[in-house]
Amino acid sequence: MDEFCEQVRHIMRARYMSRHTEDSYVLYIRRFIQFHRKRPEEIGAAEIEAFLSDMAVRGNVAAATQNVAFNALLFLYRQDLLGHKDIRTTQIYTHVLNRPGLGVRSPLDALAQS
Repeated sequence: MDEFCEQVRHIMRARYMSRHTEDSYVLYIRRFIQFHRKRPEEIGAAEIEAFLSDMAVRGNVAAATQNVAFNALLFLYRQDLLGHKDIRTTQIYTHVLNRPGLGVRSPLDALAQS
């Protein structure tokens, strides 16, 4: 997993993302992988929803923290890291989070409405 996280860091640095964002995203990507004990490419939309829900319920985190975790996962699944080069593939993972009451909306919703 360390090699994978280093790959994430490398991509973020190549895009001049802040070090704080890099550290936060890697933290939540690690937690996500450890939560399911699977490789990210084997994890689907239901598992993403379960992870974010667990953060809110058992972790009792603020909505802002849940949004950071969601954006970390969005970054993970939008990048070429998992071979998802088509935005429609990303929508498979993110559309489940666009339900009332979850407090997390996909940035892709604006594209879908266009």
